[in-house]
Amino acid sequence: MKKMTGKVLVAVLAMALASLALMGCGGDSDVIKIGFNLELTGDIPKVGEASKFAAEMLKEDINSKGGLEVGGKKYKVEFVYQDNEAKADSAVNAALKLITQDNVVAIIGPNSSKQAIPAGGVCNDNQTPMVSPWSTNPDTTKDRPWVFRAAFLDPFQGPVAVNFASKQFGAKTAAVLFDIANDYSKGLAEIFKAEWEKKNGAGTVVAFESHGTKDQDFSAQLTTIVAAKPDFIFVPDNYNQVALIVKQAHDLGYKGPFMGSDAWGSAELMTLCGQDCIGQFFSTHYAAAGAQGATKDFIDRYNTKYKYVPDDVAALTWDATRLVLQAIQEAGKVEKDIKAERKLVRDALANIKEFAGITGTMKFAGTGDPNKCAVVVQISPEGKFEFKESVCPQ
Repeated sequence: MKKMTGKVLVAVLAMALASLALMGCGGDSDVIKIGFNLELTGDIPKVGEASKFAAEMLKEDINSKGGLEVGGKKYKVEFVYQDNEAKADSAVNAALKLITQDNVVAIIGPNSSKQAIPAGGVCNDNQTPMVSPWSTNPDTTKDRPWVFRAAFLDPFQGPVAVNFASKQFGAKTAAVLFDIANDYSKGLAEIFKAEWEKKNGAGTVVAFESHGTKDQDFSAQLTTIVAAKPDFIFVPDNYNQVALIVKQAHDLGYKGPFMGSDAWGSAELMTLCGQDCIGQFFSTHYAAAGAQGATKDFIDRYNTKYKYVPDDVAALTWDATRLVLQAIQEAGKVEKDIKAERKLVRDALANIKEFAGITGTMKFAGTGDPNKCAVVVQISPEGKFEFKESVCPQ
């Protein structure tokens, strides 16, 4: 038998290491790896933090019981976190790293549609299951059989905001201020405008103003809006922008109400906004105040562990991760080959018809998009997000 040359030996070792990497989650391994593509830094770090905290709490639950049982065997779960910096290009890079280097079986996140849409394309192209907890823009899952979500969609959320504001404020006119560079904000603003004018007539959105993601001064747009004298202002922006917008509107003398969307729902909103946001309303995925059953159990545990009440993205991450874990279990086995395992998990996700989440029951009908209810909350004088009403699809 000939001795191996140095180059041949290196090549053989490299092939062996590649084979081990591809085994990733299954076979002789006792570990199942799931990736998280999160906004841990950047403009909305509280979103990524909430997701990671909820995931860590769930991981501890599973591993403390010996792991996740699949096909009669228990596997430890390992969660791999990549920071997408709340940027689209970073979300793409994070997805690629989780798929090609970390060899995860599935990916949770991104949360924001601005990152979830491009990352979803990467996951679909690389045949890796992805579940976004918080993204509501339709393009995240559109024509992508490998991409799923735990949130309702903006074509549903838009009419919820329209109908609630019409009833609550007795409003006939509206103004809109949105982030032109954010797929979520821009898409929801356009849906809202179309629905409002369908209901109230052309021209009843009296101001439709946009801003950039990095903007800090909204006085020019708000001056135009205030001059138009709308019955209320709809702001489908992230919580950090909302705090600035509401304060600056009040500084300009605006005394009317605001209507917000689910991106208001961060635990950090009231830290940034304070008294200016008291009494305002927004549509979202669940209401922490007054929750019962499994939802209350989750809230109480999270609050005890992390010292603040979990926001909607934390609860949605809990649900999204449990969806993936259920799919892994229902696949019935863990394949040695990571690509084969990802296909098993994707197919199992697609076969879930109904899921009892802590953010409500989800029903799936052949797509990655759940049919589920929304809630409208009001910010109480104590800064809590209190349930106002529930709105379910027809």
